[in-house]
Amino acid sequence: MVKAKKYVIDKPFDGVPTDQNIKLVEEDLPALQDGDVLFQAVYLSVDPYMRPYLKDAKSGTPMIGEQLSKVVESKNKDYLVGSFYLVNSGWRTHTILNPSKTDVRIKPTKEYPGVPISLSLGTLGMPGATAYLGLNELLKPKAGDVVLVNAAAGAVGHVVGQVAKIAGCKVIGCASSPEKIAWLKELGFDVVFNYRTENLSALLSKEAPNGVNCYFDNVGGEFTDTVIRKHMAQFGRVAICGAISGYNATKPFMTESWSFPILFKCVTVQGFIVYANFNDQQWASAFEQMSKWIIEGKLKYREHVTNGFENMRKAFYELFSSDNIGKAIVKV
Repeated sequence: MVKAKKYVIDKPFDGVPTDQNIKLVEEDLPALQDGDVLFQAVYLSVDPYMRPYLKDAKSGTPMIGEQLSKVVESKNKDYLVGSFYLVNSGWRTHTILNPSKTDVRIKPTKEYPGVPISLSLGTLGMPGATAYLGLNELLKPKAGDVVLVNAAAGAVGHVVGQVAKIAGCKVIGCASSPEKIAWLKELGFDVVFNYRTENLSALLSKEAPNGVNCYFDNVGGEFTDTVIRKHMAQFGRVAICGAISGYNATKPFMTESWSFPILFKCVTVQGFIVYANFNDQQWASAFEQMSKWIIEGKLKYREHVTNGFENMRKAFYELFSSDNIGKAIVKV
């Protein structure tokens, strides 16, 4: 009998997550039936979206998320022991699933020579697809465009900036620490600034005097309010990917009206979720291109690895305290 560990909501979120909100529990898994597969987590992803998606979750609700898993036992001929899959089964060490009877998303992991398999949770996974497809399919940057991305040292932002540079754009990114700013400069960002210490409006007036053509927003709140009201170029495009500034807020941010600047500058604003907006073929094409760039050294990555399943909460909390750089994952 396999004993699995998992995290569940203990107390509903109210503000910044703490150990009072998330509890580690154990459960005994049953024997496998015909068609069942036992997956064991190897790497687990922690992402900011988990906080708003669980904002109304009740006590006992499992923590959500994707993991890179290895098949350790199988009664399904299509799932061989030792093979790797991406399984959307949440914060668990072990999971039994019958792939033909579950709505849990299970994807075989494609391995690229010379590329760590853990990148299937990062640049060659959901965050990378979000960056590549959100930028190219929604913002459609052209050589010479000014591209602004916030949370630029995060799992999505650092990919957005590099892909925009490959397209010939001027890239402006923001981060929250000297270490992050130094890294973004190494990646080739044209302008990098600390949003905590510099004036956003003054910087954009200087570095994008004709306005921002493409704005990839991971933050929302006052930052986005300033950009849309004051600094978008004529026919500018905005892709709203996230709003991390408000995920732990106990009161909503009250924005001034965006109607007039959007109207008079003919700005296109679109929110998107990568699973809803883009199909498997688009994801695969994005990964093929980015894997080539990684091997060629044109696209760099960074993983913030936390060791130990018992440290899942710590890794999650660091997403909201700006302590991590690149894609945050937990190695079991």
